[in-house]
Amino acid sequence: MKKLLIANRGEIAVRIARACRDYGVQSVAVYADADIDALHVRQADEAYSLNGQRPAETYLDIGKLIAVAKRSGADAVHPGYGFLSERADFARAVIEAGLIWVGPNPETIDVLGDKVEARKIAHLVGAPLVAGTPGPVESAAEVLAFAEQHGLPIAIKAAFGGGGRGMKVAWRMDEVAELFASAVREAQAAFGRGECYVEQFLDRPRHIEAQILADKHGKVVVVGTRDCSLQRRNQKLVEEAPAPFISDEQRQRIHQSAQDICAKAGYVGAGTVEFLLSQDGTLSFLEVNTRLQVEHPVTEETTGVDLVIEQLRIADGLPLSFNETPTPRGHSFEFRINAEDPGKGFLPTPGQITDFLPPSGPGVRLDSGVISGSRVPSTFDSMMAKLIVTGATREQAIVRARRALAEFNIEGIASVLPFHRAVMDHDDFTGADKFAVHTRWIETDFAEQITLAPRAAVSVDPGILRTFVEIDGKRHELGLPAALLRGVSLNAAGTASESTVPSEVTDPQAVLTPVAGNLHTWVVEDGESVSAGQVIAVVEAMKMETSVLAPCEGQVQIAKQAGDYFEAGSVIGRIKTLN
Repeated sequence: MKKLLIANRGEIAVRIARACRDYGVQSVAVYADADIDALHVRQADEAYSLNGQRPAETYLDIGKLIAVAKRSGADAVHPGYGFLSERADFARAVIEAGLIWVGPNPETIDVLGDKVEARKIAHLVGAPLVAGTPGPVESAAEVLAFAEQHGLPIAIKAAFGGGGRGMKVAWRMDEVAELFASAVREAQAAFGRGECYVEQFLDRPRHIEAQILADKHGKVVVVGTRDCSLQRRNQKLVEEAPAPFISDEQRQRIHQSAQDICAKAGYVGAGTVEFLLSQDGTLSFLEVNTRLQVEHPVTEETTGVDLVIEQLRIADGLPLSFNETPTPRGHSFEFRINAEDPGKGFLPTPGQITDFLPPSGPGVRLDSGVISGSRVPSTFDSMMAKLIVTGATREQAIVRARRALAEFNIEGIASVLPFHRAVMDHDDFTGADKFAVHTRWIETDFAEQITLAPRAAVSVDPGILRTFVEIDGKRHELGLPAALLRGVSLNAAGTASESTVPSEVTDPQAVLTPVAGNLHTWVVEDGESVSAGQVIAVVEAMKMETSVLAPCEGQVQIAKQAGDYFEAGSVIGRIKTLN
């Protein structure tokens, strides 16, 4: 390959651009309207507009991506993670266009991307498994039937997705129908397919995974293990490598099962085989992610293997640069630095970052998609950066992590940094003799109340305002005196307008959006009677659903229709009290 199109955004696009430079190939970035000045656009050798705002019309538009690849002269495509990275139809489109696909063969993505088929392969090779449906379910009634047969809790999961999108856990029979509908909606929005299947959910399990690499010469190697148990709403927040507090027998079972599954599937490229480990030692295969994982840096730091370079080598037909599982060289943590407010239930907080001051020093690595002045859009994932901290031992890595997290400062929007600092002082996670964290630990065990300091916006006159223009779809930088544009702002569509921040609302009967995003749906009818705290609408923000709750008892009066975008705190309806 000579020139590679990065079909993604944010920190992973920056990571791939850097690997391209190390590998000696040129990089091409693509961007949605909101990303025209994003860091990944600056880091790439070239950048082209996708002429749109939402995922479906930008990073999920296969036709646009292929067109940019041809126009830019790219001869290879790397999908990163998320978006189209696990879509076999995208891989086929890339290959049919005569381009090199940096990833598994589309046939393998089809088989392993279908979680039901992946379970069948795991069963064939003798990997451990819990009970699950033989295929996708068609209705909530089928989900209820499975729950009645196997008991609760159950997991309703997107059959063609990953990363926790489109996954819901039902603990009560009366919530199954709505959770099934919500899982289908999230799966459709995130992956373009809404099929879901059901399996038993292991209560309070750990999430253990094995990183694998496989070349085109038949070699499959397990690079190492990771623990990704610290999650909220099935989204990982802290990961570490190698997975701690597991026996040699458990580690060997994980390694062997991962290798056998990938060999049976004819795997090529980088991938991750995931497992759940219950507190009684029950191990169960979860899924195979046919892409690079967000948490790949902890494996890189503890093995010395550059996983993205290996991906490029494999795509070029070269053999793996090593032949067996490396011996871990220390211990590493990764902290996902999301634009979310842990003091308010981890609500997403899109907006502009006024100051982004990351830590440095021994054992510290930062993979970031933002800098000071960057804007975090509401239409995409909330992750801004990843802080990776490594030490010779887990104990040293913990000490370094505390120091690095204390140094890290982000202003302008809320972040999860206060949560990370609290976790690294919690004995359940850092204890030398135990590991009490599980996938629902935040919701069930983490009792600390986290509050955030007030954030004041800082006004800075840059003198010269650097902005960008598109000439025939290609991005070019333009510098203008800031005085020419003083008092004028640009909205998401790129036109001059006044600020549209909603005014403070004190009406206790007003129905407010809890977060900036799209009003996805009303789950009640206009005029319907509801109780206080009942879910009445759903807002989709940063690829996740957030429920809108009734502020009091009464009748719903719908003021805004589903489909439009609203800032946080916008009035979308009212509850008329019944006297």
